[in-house]
Amino acid sequence: MTHGAAHGALDTSFLGSSDTVSTVTSAIGCIAIIALLAVLVLMARQRREVHRANAALALSRELRHRYDALQAVTREGALVSSLSGRVLDISERAAAILGVDAASSVGQQIGDLPVVLVNEMGLSMNPAAVLGHRGGLGHTGFTVDSELVGVALPGGAQAQARMVQVASQLVPAGDGDAAAVLTTLVDVTGRREVEAALSRSETQFRVAMENAPIGMALVDLDWRIVEANAALAELLGTSVGALRGYPMADLSTPDTRPSERLEVDRLLGGSQHRFSLEKRYQRADGHLVWVVLDTALVRTPNGSPDHFVVQVRDSTESRLQAEMLTHRAMHDPLTGLANRTLLQEVLQSVLEQPGIVDRVAVLACDLDGFKEINDRYGHAAGDEVLVHVASVLRVATARRGTVARLGGDEFVVVVQDVDGPKAVFEVAAAIHAGLEEPVRVARRRLSVGASIGIALADPEAIEGGAPAMLAAADAALYRAKAAGRGRTEVYDQSMNRGSGADLHQELAAALESGELVVYYQPIVDLGDQSVVGYEALIRWQHPYRGLLLPNAFLSMVQEAGLAVALGQFVARRVVEAVAAMKDQTRWVSVNVSADQLGDGEFATTLLAEISRHRVMAGRIVVELTETSLVASGTRIRHELTQLSAAGVPVLLDDFGTGVSPLSYLRDLPVAGVKLDMSFTSGIPDDPTAGKIARALGSLARELAMVTIAEGIEHAEQAEFLHRNGWRYGQGWLFGSAQPVSSVLGTQS
Repeated sequence: MTHGAAHGALDTSFLGSSDTVSTVTSAIGCIAIIALLAVLVLMARQRREVHRANAALALSRELRHRYDALQAVTREGALVSSLSGRVLDISERAAAILGVDAASSVGQQIGDLPVVLVNEMGLSMNPAAVLGHRGGLGHTGFTVDSELVGVALPGGAQAQARMVQVASQLVPAGDGDAAAVLTTLVDVTGRREVEAALSRSETQFRVAMENAPIGMALVDLDWRIVEANAALAELLGTSVGALRGYPMADLSTPDTRPSERLEVDRLLGGSQHRFSLEKRYQRADGHLVWVVLDTALVRTPNGSPDHFVVQVRDSTESRLQAEMLTHRAMHDPLTGLANRTLLQEVLQSVLEQPGIVDRVAVLACDLDGFKEINDRYGHAAGDEVLVHVASVLRVATARRGTVARLGGDEFVVVVQDVDGPKAVFEVAAAIHAGLEEPVRVARRRLSVGASIGIALADPEAIEGGAPAMLAAADAALYRAKAAGRGRTEVYDQSMNRGSGADLHQELAAALESGELVVYYQPIVDLGDQSVVGYEALIRWQHPYRGLLLPNAFLSMVQEAGLAVALGQFVARRVVEAVAAMKDQTRWVSVNVSADQLGDGEFATTLLAEISRHRVMAGRIVVELTETSLVASGTRIRHELTQLSAAGVPVLLDDFGTGVSPLSYLRDLPVAGVKLDMSFTSGIPDDPTAGKIARALGSLARELAMVTIAEGIEHAEQAEFLHRNGWRYGQGWLFGSAQPVSSVLGTQS
């Protein structure tokens, strides 16, 4: 009881102290609150730290993303390494440049990376020394240029050599608290290749320019020479140094500078890309040379004009050759006078001028006794006489007109003067007076006279043009010949201009009376120059005008309707001559025009004569002229086929000329070709004529055809043609056309 009482008393006393309980309870509550607040503070701080860490992580990821994106588009690769040479980070671009794997390279020593570095001299370099830390490296950094000629990949594979520019510098706190090395790598292979290519191009251009056989120069936009080569300096007779800075325009003659400036301005304006001019330049010694100036404008990449590239080619020789060829085409080679072509052009241009009535006259001159000089003393003497007569005509004309030689001993003077009738009679009188003095040829004194016909420009003649004036003068000349020679006659309406009924009747009468005769020009084998045949050529033994060549009367044959009759006449005479020749191997060719074919009369006559005289058909050869008139499917083609089938060879005359002669080699029964004398005359001086002759000969031989070249006057021509496949030839070198009596029985 006592114990319980005491315990109860104790409890009662404790419980009974209410202030004490309250105080304890309050203390416990404060402690709990303080603890809770502490927890809350700690949790808030932790949340802030987590938030801060997440933000830092996000920023780190964003920066890494930006870094990777930057590395993806930049040309530079980045390599970060510790001072000890361990790879801390490497970009994909840097890994690609070095030829290594980015992920596996991190953590490796630079020296262990599978790369091989050499310098520009080809010496090996330590990768750690180039890509990593170098002793004494400061904060300013350094740059090392090196050539990466090979990248050795694991397994021994060899990548393409490349050149890399390397730059390294220290980065403070790049490796934690320690510094790191940041190395940037730039692949400059392409740039170096471009630079090397440009250098090679520049070197090649300079070498080509300096050694070019033609003049070259670089010219600035002010048209001044910046650089020139030795060929240009040599052409201009000066030095390369003297040309630098020299104005291009001052090289030209003053009269050509405006046209040159115009072309340059057009280049600068963009209306053309280049231009070419033929002009004259003045050399340092004062002499003039012909050149061809080719100029091109070089522009910058943005299209702005930068400079000119100029080529200057010496064309003096080609210019002179062209002028010589032009002169030769328009002038008589023996006398230097105008030929028929130039005369007709001059006369036609004069007649087209206004107010030329009584101011123009045409004088036709034909020599008397010239044939006798040719026959007795030879063609060389005849040529000297012709040259003398040409000089007499020049002096007599006294610059009052144009003197021309039409061929043979036929001359024409176109007189132009204020008083045309008076002037032309003065010229005629001076010609007669000049020919009174005999011509001295070697030790001989040969006399030659002239018959002259004059035509004055009247409205009717002017309307007819140059052919009418020439025909009128020829009609007056014919009257002078018929009246006794050595005289002058003036055309009037009682005369015929050479194409009317009187001359037609006279030509028909000549055919009936035997005044038309056949001459024979030898054809030789170019190998040994032995005579193998002849070409039959028609002549008119005129009772007053002497022996007339075909160009004096053949133009009237068709007008008079005598073409077929003339062809039959020649066929009869030729077959007779062939039958009478002692050498039965020689043949004769007959010229036949399209006018003489088509009705069958020529073929019938020729084949009948061959049969009657029992001549081998192959000894008569038909030379087809005027091939442009042979149309497809005509009777002409049928007649040629008939002749060929009978054994008469058909040759294509004037080969290389006409509208379409080559097609006839395929379409006509042609056994051979005859090279036109216009090509022969150009050999050997005209290289183009030589090339054409060579090509045509090759074509004919390919087709297994007989080849003949006409118009051979020099041994050099004969040698060239024979060397290039032409088997036969004819011309003055082997003899002129002779009457039939000269060839019958000839064995040479």
